[in-house]
Amino acid sequence: MVDTLLEVRDLNTHFKAPGGTVHAVDGVSFTLNRGETLGIVGESGCGKTTLGRSVIRLIEPTSGEVLLKGRDILKMDRRELKRARKDMQMIFQDPFSSLDPRSTVFEAIAEPIKHHKIIPGATRPDIERRVLELMETVGLAERLINTYPHELDGGRRQRIGIARALAVEPKFIVCDEPVSALDVSIQAQILNLLKELQEEKNLTFIFITHDLSVVNHFSDTIIVMYLGLAVEKAPAEELFNNPLHPYTKALLSAILVPEADANLDRIQLRGEVTSPIDPPPECRFAKRCNYYQEVCDEGTPPLVEVSPGHFVAKCHTLGLD
Repeated sequence: MVDTLLEVRDLNTHFKAPGGTVHAVDGVSFTLNRGETLGIVGESGCGKTTLGRSVIRLIEPTSGEVLLKGRDILKMDRRELKRARKDMQMIFQDPFSSLDPRSTVFEAIAEPIKHHKIIPGATRPDIERRVLELMETVGLAERLINTYPHELDGGRRQRIGIARALAVEPKFIVCDEPVSALDVSIQAQILNLLKELQEEKNLTFIFITHDLSVVNHFSDTIIVMYLGLAVEKAPAEELFNNPLHPYTKALLSAILVPEADANLDRIQLRGEVTSPIDPPPECRFAKRCNYYQEVCDEGTPPLVEVSPGHFVAKCHTLGLD
């Protein structure tokens, strides 16, 4: 039985800027079931981080709906939102800047436990036991409980961020490029840890990254974003085996292959990126697309379903009616 946890409907996040309005997220919609991972990919500036932060209201969206178990968090008042924060957490991209340099490992992990009163009437020994349990869960040695962030490497700092997110027993977690600042060997450890925690605790993830090889390994469904728009959305295996949008094809062609004699057919994108400030009503990828025609200037292509669960912007190259 499908257990729908999160529904995002026509979400828009726009910002005022000199000369107009930045369309950081434009009409993105998706559904996420409990225990699944939604991957969001695209190059820097495409709006994927803004989308993740908008979903949990770290950034206030301009319009749309974000339904968490049927309740629209965008309509919650301050008190309701505080209670809802317990169900949605975030692991940030930079594990150092997301931690208070004046707080020890114990203090960083204990803070959300105290704030949300996870253990009613808890004494310090009760909280310390819970912190040690979380440290063990994420692979942090007990001896590090009184250390500060600057005394730890990137992998351990990120484990603190994961422990802190798990401390409130959330329903889903937004992972904003959680391994991009780490060494490759540490990346694998953190990704394996997240996967193990998901299976153990039935966690639901939104996984934001620009690394397509990582998102393929980690996600059930993938959304490809370009300048605030979702241009393709499909199950991970389907997207990698049958990419349809020209931008998706270009991204996949850039994946590194660990073979010296591999026959790589790279798709090079030329031209300038369209400004996100008041973009014109046309295909935003047109100026960089190798298949550009005048028809591309005739409105923004809507997402259409071409096969079960596979949506793509209605590009003229697909021959869709």
